[in-house]
Amino acid sequence: MPSSKPSSVTMDAVYAAPGYLFRRMQQIAVALFVEECKAFDLTPVQYAALVAISTHPGIDATRLSAVIAFDRSTLGNVIERLEAKEFITRKPTLEDRRVKLLYLTKAGAAALESIMPSVDKAQARMLQPLKSADRKTLLALLTQLVDLNNEASRVPLRAEDALEHLGKSG
Repeated sequence: MPSSKPSSVTMDAVYAAPGYLFRRMQQIAVALFVEECKAFDLTPVQYAALVAISTHPGIDATRLSAVIAFDRSTLGNVIERLEAKEFITRKPTLEDRRVKLLYLTKAGAAALESIMPSVDKAQARMLQPLKSADRKTLLALLTQLVDLNNEASRVPLRAEDALEHLGKSG
C-alpha cells in the first residue's frame, strides 16, 4: 500500500539538482552530435575512439578505454562497429597474439577528417545559447569538476598512464 504521507521532495528540487542537469545536458549533447553528424553514422564514443586511435596508432583496447574514459566491456562493441565500418583494423601483437592493436584505416582517416566540421558545429551549438564569457566560465568549471571528481567515475580517465605504456606522450 502506497504511503499517504506527502513527500517533501518536489520536481523543482529534482530539476535543480546537479546530477539531473548533467544528465539532461548529456542527452542534449548527444542529440546535437547525432543530428549534426548523422551523415557519418558515428556516435560520440565512436568519434572519440577514432580520434584516440588516430592520435595513438597501435593502441590496444584496454589503453583506449583509459584514454577515452569508457567502460572496457562496452568498448568492445564500439571497436566491433568501427571495424565493421572498415574505419579501423585490429592486428595481433608479436608478444601476445591475444592482444590486438588498433589502427585507423584510410577510410577511417577520411571519415575522421570529414566529420570534424560537423563535430565542431555540434560543440558550438551546445554552448551557443550562452554569452562568450559564460561559455568560457562553464567550460573552466566543468573541467575543474571533472578533474576533481575523476576518481569517483566508474571509468576514471587514465590517459597519461595508458600512453606511458605505449612509449608515447599524450
